[in-house]
Amino acid sequence: MLSAVIQGWGKTMHVGWARVSAAYAVVAVALTAIVTWAQSLIPSIPVSNRSQVVTGDPPWIDAWVRWDSNWYGGIAENGYFYVPGQQSPVAFFPSYPLAVRGVTEVTGDYQVSGVLITLVCGLLSVLLFWRWLQPRVSGRARVLALASLMTYPYAFFIYGAMYSDALFLLCVLAAFTCLERRWFLAAGAIGAIATAGRPVGLALVVGLVVRTVELLAQDRTGRPSVSARELIGSLREVRVRHLGVTLALAGLAGWCFYLWRRFGDPLAFANVQGSPGWDQGSGPRTWFKIGFGGQLLHGPWDIKAILFAQFLVCALAVLAIPQVRRRFGWGYVAYVVVVLGIPLVGSKDFLGCGRYVMMAFPVFAVLGALLVERAPRWLHLTLPAVSALGLVVATFCYGLGVLVS
Repeated sequence: MLSAVIQGWGKTMHVGWARVSAAYAVVAVALTAIVTWAQSLIPSIPVSNRSQVVTGDPPWIDAWVRWDSNWYGGIAENGYFYVPGQQSPVAFFPSYPLAVRGVTEVTGDYQVSGVLITLVCGLLSVLLFWRWLQPRVSGRARVLALASLMTYPYAFFIYGAMYSDALFLLCVLAAFTCLERRWFLAAGAIGAIATAGRPVGLALVVGLVVRTVELLAQDRTGRPSVSARELIGSLREVRVRHLGVTLALAGLAGWCFYLWRRFGDPLAFANVQGSPGWDQGSGPRTWFKIGFGGQLLHGPWDIKAILFAQFLVCALAVLAIPQVRRRFGWGYVAYVVVVLGIPLVGSKDFLGCGRYVMMAFPVFAVLGALLVERAPRWLHLTLPAVSALGLVVATFCYGLGVLVS
């Protein structure tokens, strides 16, 4: 239904930002109702599934607070600690909890602040994605790409869940938007917030650097598409002002410096991943997904479904990589390869990878373009509708306290 509404608005090829905002609001309200209803169906929520920071909030706020939300809320209120070999909050980067702490100075409630930040960042992300699509795909493809992102089964993380995904996606889109306007320093500064927000922020640094060189190659050749040789040849065109994009590294560097000064381990965020309960240590078992295979063979059906669904969306995103290169260039494909590669290599069973695919936003643009170019018209509505159904199911399960992603 969402896709049909947006397509109806898009017949003139000029869907206004107000209408995109309205579409976001409709989905956000609907998903909030679903997640609140799901919470009401169970007598109590296990403590491990919700924040311990603030209690007594309205049900529609409480329902969006699950799992890692507890860590973010705890960091916002109490700061960081690190116990080697045990689960510790240093696994979670500081941008989002710092934002929650700042907004709480106004709201007085950590959970309300976390949900509010997600809603605002989610809305701005959708608007920036719509803007990013405009010069790159046709009008109908633009509408379908937007609908694909907004109805993506794991998109509930940008509609209210107290997680950092919406803030990270907003920073990525804002950084690339600034870069396309040749605001190199601004792109780097916004990128620093992203690299201080998620481990995959390194992908943004790579993407910004490669895209900067690609822009220089486009200027030199006068063509929007450049070869790898032309890209490398344009390195000689780099000037000091172009290096502003490397400021994006400051977020990650600052986080590592803090961990070194406070706990004596600049890579504590990575080392703590192998703690019992998380069991995401590096090594062959993780790289070759031994745990994933074991769950598919011997795990309960619900775990199989959760893990296989995330494997499937990751596989489809990887298959889209050549199209990202052909349609959007070297910078965006570099970003997509790294933003998908880090969690795919670092996850033992693909758990959590579903929402990381959402960060690979050019993939959704590819989907919209391919639907217009190669798919029958009936699929233009059917695919977003099926995806929206998946979003409803995933949101319902999240409200029940299921570890969906």
